[in-house]
Amino acid sequence: MKYLSDYIQEKQTGLFNECGSFFAFGNRQFEEKIVKGTKYVSVGAGLYCPVDKVKALVDGLSCINKEGIALDIEENGIDAIIMRELSNFECQITGEFEDVVERLEDYGVSHEDVRVKYNEFYQYCVENGNF
Repeated sequence: MKYLSDYIQEKQTGLFNECGSFFAFGNRQFEEKIVKGTKYVSVGAGLYCPVDKVKALVDGLSCINKEGIALDIEENGIDAIIMRELSNFECQITGEFEDVVERLEDYGVSHEDVRVKYNEFYQYCVENGNF
């Protein structure tokens, strides 16, 4: 099963290139990647963008994320996505699923939706020795 990143990565990379954005995790990397005479701003998580392209980058990333979520839901269905994320966060071991609720907030998934699937997921793990 694909993850959201599988649906959005290629488009994000294209947008980064189009906007002249790049990741840098230190002054050396930053200096190697900048275009002289261009002012940059940190967008967070090590991502830098020319000041005049920030709006296009942020708006584009939002659009790409929404499109990716729609494709994920279309191809996998909400129930399978919840189960995927419960497994990804190893919720059968931690007994917690708040991270899944947070991860799926943009999917329109509620706390109750995750709680119901968690019970099913946990039972599956018990029956299959997934601990």
